[in-house]
Amino acid sequence: MSPRKIIIDTDPGQDDAVAILLALGSPDEIDLLGITTVAGNVPLALTQKNARITCEVADRPEVKVFAGCDAPLERALVTAEHVHGGTGLDGPDLFEPTMPLQDQHGVDFIIDTLRAEPAGTVTLCPLGPLTNIGAAFRKAPDVIDRVQEIVLMGGAYFEVGNITPAAEFNIYVDPEAAQEVLASGVRVTMMPLDVTHKALTSRARVQAFRDLGSRVGSFTAEMLDFFERFDVEKYGSEGGPLHDPCVIAYLIRPELFSGRHINVEVETSSALTLGMTVADWWGVTDRPANALFIGEVDADGFFALLTERLGRL
Repeated sequence: MSPRKIIIDTDPGQDDAVAILLALGSPDEIDLLGITTVAGNVPLALTQKNARITCEVADRPEVKVFAGCDAPLERALVTAEHVHGGTGLDGPDLFEPTMPLQDQHGVDFIIDTLRAEPAGTVTLCPLGPLTNIGAAFRKAPDVIDRVQEIVLMGGAYFEVGNITPAAEFNIYVDPEAAQEVLASGVRVTMMPLDVTHKALTSRARVQAFRDLGSRVGSFTAEMLDFFERFDVEKYGSEGGPLHDPCVIAYLIRPELFSGRHINVEVETSSALTLGMTVADWWGVTDRPANALFIGEVDADGFFALLTERLGRL
């Protein structure tokens, strides 16, 4: 079976960086056509830089990285330096990447790639706010039907919110883009907080990355040493959740995950619940299912996969 063609759309972020590394370590399953970056965890100038740093750590400078939107479709940008640090990749010693940033805008790369590749062969993997995807769908509605699937990290139901009492960060930052994606008719799989909060790092799991004895292993362990401190303090958990790698792990080993096909809508007007993903988990409405909403993960299997693939880099 040929590798699955994907575009990673991302706002690195330590967990975004781990997701990129997982994809780069899995060439038999993943054909990474390019990385588009978006403002989210930190501003665009840092997310595009962090994506290139991550590729260079993996010794993959040939990967094409594009800068996309620097602000949400209709709102002012909200960022998360309080979680990820001022650079977005706090933890390891960072450096100035030398690989080029592509001249083309990330949204145009998404559009051109979907038009150039056979219809139904490209999966979009948003790991941050959905601004670039929403912008592409608005600018070129002809590409919507050409998307194979969107597998995204975002939203919550049982876990509710992590940036407000009601909303998960990625959806909250650009709720209009999120609703546009969910209403598009494209096949959508969501990795909400409900599942990512079950993919928790631990000392042993982080040590396993460090024990790889490689640049990638050390870089990952140092990122997670910093990243997990916020959630450990907030939730009282043993370690922090690795949100974004769940997207890539699902593409490689979907049997690690389970969920339900349900209807998911995004609140775009309420000041109190802006960005809330209203997930009809119990089927109490007659609204049609528009997403596979993942709720469970085999965490041991997930971390075993992650450690093995990062060990290839």
